[in-house]
Amino acid sequence: MLFLAISTPHPSRPEDVKDARAKFRVWIDSLKLKKKVVCFYPRVGRGSVVIFDVISNDELHDIMTQWLNIVPVSFDIYPLTTT
Repeated sequence: MLFLAISTPHPSRPEDVKDARAKFRVWIDSLKLKKKVVCFYPRVGRGSVVIFDVISNDELHDIMTQWLNIVPVSFDIYPLTTT
């Protein structure tokens, strides 16, 4: 199942989230290696756009929870279909 996730971080000073952003990059790279991330793009300014390939809504929920534990964000999530 493919899902598009668009994140918008909570406002904070860049210096305050520098360590969290570094931890996020390591975490997202580990998901790429596991083939759970199809693609990842940082947004201009702040935030990210990610396409996840997961087996269930529960797995997506777990990934989103992990993301929120690294850096506080809000999400827009859209299910995708393959053609």
